Amino acid sequence: MNKNITALFISFGIIIVLFSSINFTGCSDDPVSPDSQTDPSGAFTNTYTSEVAFQWYDLEIKLIKQTSGITPPVASRALGYTGIALYESVVPGMPEYQSLKGQLNGLTTLPEINSGEVYHWPTCANAALAFIIRKLYFNASAQNLASVDSLEEAFNLKYQSQLSSEVFSRSKIFGESIADAIYNWSVTDGGNEGQLHNTDPGYVPPAGTGYWVPTPPSNSPAVQPYWGDNRPFITANVTECQPGPHAPFSTSNTSLFYTQALEVYSTSNKLTEDQKTIALFWADDGGSYTPPGHSVAILLQLLNSGNSGLDFSSASLAKIGIAVSDAFISCWRGKFTYNLLRPITYIRNYIDPSWSPFITTPPFPEYASGHSTQSGASAQVLSDILGYNYAFTDYTHSGDGFAPRSFNSFFDFADEAAISRLYGGIHYRSANENGLGKGIEIGRNVSALHFLK
Repeated sequence: MNKNITALFISFGIIIVLFSSINFTGCSDDPVSPDSQTDPSGAFTNTYTSEVAFQWYDLEIKLIKQTSGITPPVASRALGYTGIALYESVVPGMPEYQSLKGQLNGLTTLPEINSGEVYHWPTCANAALAFIIRKLYFNASAQNLASVDSLEEAFNLKYQSQLSSEVFSRSKIFGESIADAIYNWSVTDGGNEGQLHNTDPGYVPPAGTGYWVPTPPSNSPAVQPYWGDNRPFITANVTECQPGPHAPFSTSNTSLFYTQALEVYSTSNKLTEDQKTIALFWADDGGSYTPPGHSVAILLQLLNSGNSGLDFSSASLAKIGIAVSDAFISCWRGKFTYNLLRPITYIRNYIDPSWSPFITTPPFPEYASGHSTQSGASAQVLSDILGYNYAFTDYTHSGDGFAPRSFNSFFDFADEAAISRLYGGIHYRSANENGLGKGIEIGRNVSALHFLK
């Protein structure tokens, strides 16, 4: 990570702004250099604020919450490609950084700028984000798609007033060409238009003692049973980051498996008010930010409060997007390899037939925990970006009636997100702990990418 920028963030003594609506207006995309002229053509990416990125991510979070079929795996994929499109649209203006082409699976070529000609990087970013978000959220409501058009046009009008027509047009074309290339690459990964086919009528889960079955109250079919076969951004994030075997299934009350199920049952029957709050704060279920959206929301709060430049914000958003996307692919590979039954099934069959978890069990196998895996990946990447002893407050759900929650480090937030699943009654402890550990490994692989030259 860039130590100078880390020191800058620490010196700011980050005070996080209220994030109930992720409204990042009030910034300016004029270059921050006091020597800049009215026409900012040719300035480097780091001379611009992150206004364009923040407002587009503000809208993307809204689309995640309001677009049909945007389950956590689908949201994680969208955030991954959005971050890469943003980064690649502005990285030519970042001399110390380099493209990710050749480092990510299947990303072998991208459009390049015309040498010797000037570009306006916020215009490039605006064009790229508008293009990729339209593609990724193609089934959004007409009203929300109109919001995409409106946001793009608002920035276009602003930038056109600052730039020559040649620089504006050249920048817009480059941003669109980058997003088009990223989108064309994305459609070959196995998850294209995933919101239209979250379930597969042809999928038949394995039958037998100890295997996952649909769970009450809806008894819905498995969500994205083949997501683990998707192409990850980094191969090792799937091949080398599987959780390993769980405790052998057993109904004996002296077995490890029974003990873990009994812990879920006993904990749920004596939840404290704080444990209930933790379970609900991190639930991020249907119609919410989703877990990957929550992780990105935390990063956005910190970038915004630190007045991060467009270069640093773009690289950071690409990193966390890659991390959460690969975390869900890797986790789903494990889930549908082991196909382990959920606590509600085990507890009702072998401990208490009347028991129900504190939060609703999601419709897919138990092992390992998706929340824990993506939280571990996010915590590792965030620590590598901003620091390992970085205290912060998460205001993500302030608009939903939750008090903000404060943490002494990013790993503290990941630990709480992981244990929340046990409090919610939907995961055994080993699914949380092993998921968290493998997520951290995924995050390390992302941080090892060569963003800097």
